[in-house]
Amino acid sequence: MGIRKLKPTTPGQRHKIIGAFDKITASTPEKSLVVGKKRTGGRNNTGKMTMRYIGGGHKQKYRLIDFKRNKDGVPATVKSIEYDPNRTSRIALLYYADGAKAYILAPEGLVVGQTVVSGSDVAPEIGNTLPMAKIPVGTIIHNIELRPGQGAKMVRSAGAFAQLTSREGDYVIIRMPSGETRKILSACKATIGSVGNSDHGLEKSGKAGRSRWLGRRPRNRGVVMNPVDHPMGGGEGRASGGHPRSRKGLYAKGLKTRAPKKHSSKYIIERRKK
Repeated sequence: MGIRKLKPTTPGQRHKIIGAFDKITASTPEKSLVVGKKRTGGRNNTGKMTMRYIGGGHKQKYRLIDFKRNKDGVPATVKSIEYDPNRTSRIALLYYADGAKAYILAPEGLVVGQTVVSGSDVAPEIGNTLPMAKIPVGTIIHNIELRPGQGAKMVRSAGAFAQLTSREGDYVIIRMPSGETRKILSACKATIGSVGNSDHGLEKSGKAGRSRWLGRRPRNRGVVMNPVDHPMGGGEGRASGGHPRSRKGLYAKGLKTRAPKKHSSKYIIERRKK
């Protein structure tokens, strides 16, 4: 999966770098795995704007992704690699041997025609899902569960991967993409490999209109507001506004927002690098 840098034929094209769609093999999604997606425009049930900077955007359909991978022992063939507007990674359509169909996140290196399978006694190969108790130490993984049977919650973004570094009783030690090291129950499942579309981080929109297509309206900075509107507003000329903070006055950079009594904190061995 590469990227395309366009020739500067217009001001909007000059800085535009977009993902290449050469690995995508289907243009329309599987109808049985698609549901409608409603846009709120940032409004609540009375029509009042409760979230700013949201509105517009291209119409999208939500693809139902199988994050549980609980059809153990049933092999599935990769039918197509598809684009998903709801996430940064690509998705793969699986046709199971028993006739079922499902979408999964497409790992790096997965190709059409390949066979993937989930279960406790399968080989640790790209796209296969198995309990972390059965995954060899040092393996690159993604799509990780936090609780057994819950479905994958972590390491799902384009290009992301974690590494299983060691074992400790009923737990495995995982190094997360952020640099954090934490314990997870070894009964939890994970998928082998890293998430595909790793060049996503190199993309540049090139123009404001591309943000509007994604449903993002212009966002005005706190320093350009008046003191009545924002703690960083006001001042003669271009005042910097003091310490960065939110509209409610909470510090925006450097303030630790993690709940001090959060249940899962005891499983974190080393916090992420600053």
